[in-house]
Amino acid sequence: MYSCSNRRLVPLLLVAPAALGAGAGAAAFDPLEYVDQLIGSRDGGNVFPGASLPYGLAKAVADTNSGSNQGGFTLDGTPILGFSALQPLSLGEPAFDIRGLIFALVCIRLFLRNDSGTGGEPSLGNFPLFPYAACPADDINQCVYPKKTRVASGAFDPKTVVARPGFFQVTLNTGVKAEMTTAQRTALFRFTFPTAANGAHPLLLQDLSDLHDSRQDNASVSVDTETGRIKGQALFVSSFSQGQYVSYFCTDFSGSKIFDNGIFVNSRASTDVKNLTVSRSINGYPLPGGAFVRFESPAEPVTARVGLSFINSDQACSNAEEEIPDFDFDAIQSAATDAWREKLSPIVVSTGGGVDPDQVKNFYSGIYRTMVNPQNYTGENPNWKNTEPYFDSFYCLWDSFRSQIPFLTILDPSSVEQMIRSLIDTYRHEGWLPDCHMSLSKGYTQGGSNADVILVDGYLKGLAGGIDWDDGYKAVVKDAEVEPFDWCCHGRGGIDSWKALGYIPVQDFDYKGFGTMTRSLSRTLEYSYNDFAIAQMAKAMGKTTDAEKYLGSSSNWKNLYKANQTSSLFSGADTGFVGFFQPKYMNGTWGSQNPLKCSNIDNTGSICSLQNTGAETFESSIWEYGYYVPHDQGSLLELYGGPSNFVKRLDYLHDQNITYIGNEPSFLTVFQYHYAGRPGLSAKRSHFYIPRFFSTTPEGLPGNDDSGAMGSFVAFSMMGLFPNPGQDVYLITPPYFESVNITSPATGKTATIRTVNFDPTYEAIYIQSATLNGEPYTKNWINHSFFTEGKELVLTLGKNESSWGTAVADLPPSVGEYVGFNGTARTRRALLENPRYPSGLGREMFGFGR
Repeated sequence: MYSCSNRRLVPLLLVAPAALGAGAGAAAFDPLEYVDQLIGSRDGGNVFPGASLPYGLAKAVADTNSGSNQGGFTLDGTPILGFSALQPLSLGEPAFDIRGLIFALVCIRLFLRNDSGTGGEPSLGNFPLFPYAACPADDINQCVYPKKTRVASGAFDPKTVVARPGFFQVTLNTGVKAEMTTAQRTALFRFTFPTAANGAHPLLLQDLSDLHDSRQDNASVSVDTETGRIKGQALFVSSFSQGQYVSYFCTDFSGSKIFDNGIFVNSRASTDVKNLTVSRSINGYPLPGGAFVRFESPAEPVTARVGLSFINSDQACSNAEEEIPDFDFDAIQSAATDAWREKLSPIVVSTGGGVDPDQVKNFYSGIYRTMVNPQNYTGENPNWKNTEPYFDSFYCLWDSFRSQIPFLTILDPSSVEQMIRSLIDTYRHEGWLPDCHMSLSKGYTQGGSNADVILVDGYLKGLAGGIDWDDGYKAVVKDAEVEPFDWCCHGRGGIDSWKALGYIPVQDFDYKGFGTMTRSLSRTLEYSYNDFAIAQMAKAMGKTTDAEKYLGSSSNWKNLYKANQTSSLFSGADTGFVGFFQPKYMNGTWGSQNPLKCSNIDNTGSICSLQNTGAETFESSIWEYGYYVPHDQGSLLELYGGPSNFVKRLDYLHDQNITYIGNEPSFLTVFQYHYAGRPGLSAKRSHFYIPRFFSTTPEGLPGNDDSGAMGSFVAFSMMGLFPNPGQDVYLITPPYFESVNITSPATGKTATIRTVNFDPTYEAIYIQSATLNGEPYTKNWINHSFFTEGKELVLTLGKNESSWGTAVADLPPSVGEYVGFNGTARTRRALLENPRYPSGLGREMFGFGR
């Protein structure tokens, strides 16, 4: 069991999952057979489908000329601009609100990597390569160099695309085949040219651009006459932030012998000039420039090794030479594939019982996407140097704290430990924990200080691995107590009003710090939960005074509940529900926001992101935020008129399409029926969304993947255990498979979820009874010890709801007591086997006295 002083798991947490095994039958089961990286590569999924290691810095892919190329490559019929090795990962932060309203914040694209599944303008895609089988008439000035015009040579047949973990391939219509794989900080490309007559010389160019054309002044490149080595650097604008970053590359070639090389500027090239420094230009578009190498013959493939660094070009060269010394493409690809297999192997699902193989593909593809971001930049942080891990591309924690990071806490706890250490180290050097952090820059904060939730979630679940939890506690407390000057980009705003009024007011008077003066309602709700998270950590650390203080402020959400507030549809029809959160001014008078503003059915052109004219809720409606009280569902149930009315309102939220499953605030609402004693309805709602909105096609995501957030929602839902993040709570629903085995990398023990009466048509999705380790189990939730202690949960299923998990004593923890269940409140009981949660009821069950 875990406690503050118990660190006996530290050695085990550093053991690789493959060394511990993945349960019975795992040797014959290869999860990579079920990974489809092209899910979400069309219609705004914005996934990164290219080659990468788990959390790798180098991310190699073909970049298309699409309006939705935030992940680099798309299958929407647009041609290829180049092949880069730094990419974004399913970026989804508000370059638009949830209905696609454009919010023109600059996004970046790192050299040869992309950020996966994110929104807004494309990010990264720096220093792309582009191949030609030959220049017309063998004249270098008849090859086309600028991106805007060379795209005419970038058409390809989608049937030539091959994407596997650690590998990506596409063939251009010109006949050039491009294959790519990666090490941690180095990408390896292999270009095979069509056989040509008349002594044609294939050409590879590398330019000083990124996908968003954000390059600033004085980029430089050089090419070595003898070896063809290209080195370069440029300053770019960071994505969804106020910062900039300098990236460096070092490219070497193997295969066909070098014929000649040189540099190009705009549309002209020279073999006489080997060095170039180029300005941004004066017309708002970076002046095209870069280097090229020509080869003697197309008969032999050309392998291009691209080393990356944020320190300098020499380190980029060193990274490449260390990681890929001999240009062995097949060996590097095999190592990358093995790395992915090791990460995914702890989870093994049954593929029998008549289950559709697409369900298995959906599951493992979702898991795969959880490990593309964030990216491990350890050793590549130019801002400070120490021995702590450094992760970047937290894009953004507002998305990932809900399910992505909690999922990795189960599947890859040692990596989450490194991420938490990185977050704490960022606090040490930048003053506060980040909410967004990408390309070495502080990104924009969307709501609360949700790194607090990530730290507390890891603490409660026993993560250790070198984490300085004392510093972690200082970090979360500083979020709550000290307002930064620029709370746009970390920490919280309006702290004086928060303490004096108990809420964030509309048009707050805040002279101590500055950020977008919107989102007062959603920030109040998120700050309340952030404070609850701190209270749990304080209590577990024996800081009783702090625990009571933050538990008290965690109830501030109640101050914005307006009991007589009504809600009407945009047609004017009354929804029939009364009692909603509303914004409030500093003097205590009510403001007003239509509860359906910024909902999925709002077609009035509402501004719902970080614009100065934005709403008092962020990317979501008051209807949906009305359920964001994760720690006190008992009190919320009472405000909403008891469990029956709670369920009716939750049904209305989903059935009337008010919520948008393509945005993270919707995730927990799918499973909040548990708190009303209706766990069967959570299972039903889960099957409503999967696979209807999450399928295995290129357009199979309802929105951008948000760096694996959508993937983790699918994985948790299909596994049958969904987290309430920041608490040691997983809500139980039947898995989408006969059985699921999860081997904990921390302990080597295998937890099993097994079903009786499994129905592959998913009509029998209601739990009739359950046992835990052979004993009857009636609670509709379970805690993290299930995974670390390797327990067995057996669920007997049927076609109708049952009484299982419906009793008050079987509901998940809540600060406020549950009332309205046949006139009874929860009876006192112990929390399930976790010493970091002392026993008790309501406040007590979270470890607080009455």
